[in-house]
Amino acid sequence: MHQTGANAVALSQAAMDYRRIEKAIAFLSAHAAEQPDLSRAARATHMSEYHFQRVFTRWAGISPKRFLQFLTVEHAKQQLRDAKGLLEVALDSGLSGPGRLHDLFVSAEAVTPGEFKSRGGGIEISYGIHPTRFGSCLLGVTDRGVCWLSFLGNGDGRTAVRELKAHWCGALVREGPKICGPVAARIFADLDKPAQRPLGLLLMGTNFQIKVWQALLKIPAGSVTTYQAVGEMIGAPRAARAIGSAVGQNAIAYLIPCHRVIRESGLLGGYRWGVDRKRAILGWEAARAAA
Repeated sequence: MHQTGANAVALSQAAMDYRRIEKAIAFLSAHAAEQPDLSRAARATHMSEYHFQRVFTRWAGISPKRFLQFLTVEHAKQQLRDAKGLLEVALDSGLSGPGRLHDLFVSAEAVTPGEFKSRGGGIEISYGIHPTRFGSCLLGVTDRGVCWLSFLGNGDGRTAVRELKAHWCGALVREGPKICGPVAARIFADLDKPAQRPLGLLLMGTNFQIKVWQALLKIPAGSVTTYQAVGEMIGAPRAARAIGSAVGQNAIAYLIPCHRVIRESGLLGGYRWGVDRKRAILGWEAARAAA
């Protein structure tokens, strides 16, 4: 699969929009109780009302006012109530619902014990930095699938590359954006199109971590769940703290949707790549599911 010029332009535009959208989301979240109007939100992002409405709607597909509804605690609580039935279906069928059919789109494989012990010995990883709807990402791929996907904080690619190399310290890691580009395009531009073959993931973690990450793949897009519910999915309902740690150690953002795990109170909790980005992803997914 080749990254088309149209896809590249669309992703670049979405990445540029995201830098402004993230500021808007942070403002809307901080002032959600006040239900800020369009004028206030636009001023917070240093844009005119017209330009802000245009950029936000282009990025999210819905108005800022509608998006704000998806960021409220009450909406999150309702999602948690609705998700119980969806997760039961996911467990029974092995699928994650019609919204994404994530388990058909993604095929996860764990490294061998020897590769785990050597932290990726014998594995070759190509990496590249690419624009996405949620900001620039560092993507790492092997001949067995994606092994790394992290969002950049403040555009700092060097820090992200160091984290990749530290995690896969036994592997041969080299720059290869031309190899990663088509994969990035597929991840962020073609999720709703039927996949000719699953996108492979290569996971390196403890047995417990891998069980948690595999459970996350069953959470439907547009839905959220709790740490306790993930524990019930893997037969460890009292291991919420350990599950939280495993969720936080996920090295393949977005594809392994750790952003869909929130607290039972409806509050989002933390996120390895920034809580405002978590809000952005969840709000965007909720908007698409509602549409």
